[in-house]
Amino acid sequence: MATSWRVLISKKAKKFLENLPEKNQRIIKEKLKTLSADPYPKRSGSKKKLNLPDYELYRMHIAKSYTVFYRIVESERVVKILDIMTIEQAHKMYGRL
Repeated sequence: MATSWRVLISKKAKKFLENLPEKNQRIIKEKLKTLSADPYPKRSGSKKKLNLPDYELYRMHIAKSYTVFYRIVESERVVKILDIMTIEQAHKMYGRL
């Protein structure tokens, strides 16, 4: 059996999460835990690899309300949560990626 992945959360993402209502925090934390089992996207689902020219970045939608941006460090079996934001904020940012 493959070992699980460590999930690390940036200060920026943690601050965003801490400012949400408790119910939303619980939902997001539960979804983030699923990354420790398998951070890679499947054919269908909430995870997707973004097509960026020289930066490997993934995103995961949570409850049709939030987007998590993360990187995978295969050699260390680490998932780095870079940012969490509303889906609306994420869609505005896609043009800048």
